[in-house]
Amino acid sequence: MGQTKPKIAISACLLGDEVRFNGGHKRSELCTERLAEHVELLGVCPEVAIGMGTPREPIRLVGDIAAPSAVGTVHRELDVSAPLRDYGKHMAAQLPGISGYIFMQKSPSCGLYRVKVYQANGLPAPGGGRGLYAAAFCAEHPDLPVEEEGRLNDPVLRENFLSRVYAYADWQELLQRGLTLHRLTSFHARYKYLLLATNPDQYRALGKLLGSLNKHNLAEIAPCYFSALMVALQRCATRGTHSNVLQHISGYLKQTLTSEEKAEMQQLIEQYRRGYVPLVVPLTLLKHHFLLHPDRYISQQVYLQPHPANLSLRNAL
Repeated sequence: MGQTKPKIAISACLLGDEVRFNGGHKRSELCTERLAEHVELLGVCPEVAIGMGTPREPIRLVGDIAAPSAVGTVHRELDVSAPLRDYGKHMAAQLPGISGYIFMQKSPSCGLYRVKVYQANGLPAPGGGRGLYAAAFCAEHPDLPVEEEGRLNDPVLRENFLSRVYAYADWQELLQRGLTLHRLTSFHARYKYLLLATNPDQYRALGKLLGSLNKHNLAEIAPCYFSALMVALQRCATRGTHSNVLQHISGYLKQTLTSEEKAEMQQLIEQYRRGYVPLVVPLTLLKHHFLLHPDRYISQQVYLQPHPANLSLRNAL
C-alpha cells in the first residue's frame, strides 16, 4: 500500500451534509469516523448539483427498469433524467483520482442496487434498478470499486470493498511511476495470495494472460489484466479459501518452526476454518513467525495487510 490516503467519493448526505430532499442528512458513523481517518472522502450530491433546491420535491424512477426516467413524485412533468445522467458523466471525468465510491442506498439518483422503479400500475418492478447518476458514473469507470453505505455494515462486504479500494489505489500508483514489464509482473506476484483467497481460477487465468506479455503488447494487455483483477477481487473470500491461503503461507515456515509451533499454527487455522475464532487470530500468529523468520517473497504479499491494520477489518471475519 502506498503512503498517501486513497480518495473515495461519497454521497454527500452520508457525510452529514443537509442535502436530502427533506433538508436532512443520512450521516454515516462508519464513513465519517472509522473510514475518514484512513481515506480522503469527497462528498457529491448530484440532485443539488443539477439545481434542485433543498428541501425539494422528491423524485422517483419510473418506466423501463433497464432505462428508467427520474420524475417528480408530485409534478410528473418534472423530469431530471438527462441532467442526472449528464452529471454522472461529468463527474466521472472530474474525479479521475478516486479509488472508490460509496453511494447512498435506495436513492433514485445514487442507489446501486434494487432501487424502486415504478410501473404504470403504480407498483415497483421486481428486482429494482440503479440510480441514474450512479449508473452513468459507473458506466464510465467499470473497474472502480463501488458500494452502498448500507451494505458496508456487513463485515465481509466491508473488508472486500476496502481491499479493492486499496488495490485500485496501488494500481494508480504503479501507473504514476510508469508501467513496465517488471512492475506489472511484480504487481501480480504481490497479489497472488489475495487472489487465491477470492478467486483461485482467475489467479491462474491472469497468470496465463501475463505469460503472453512482452514490451510490444504491454499497453494493450495491462488494462485487460487490471479489469480482470478487479472483477476477480469482487468475489468475497470464505473461511475455506482463507484457510487454504493460510496453509500455503505457513508452508514457508516449515524449515524454521518447531513441531510444537507448527501444531499451534495448524490448530488456529482449523479453529478459524470452523468459525471458532476470527481471521485475525491465525493471521497474527503467522505474522509473528515471519517477523522472527523473514521471507522476502511473503513479506511482499498484499494478502497479509491489504488495508491499514487500524481499520480492524479482519477482526470480524
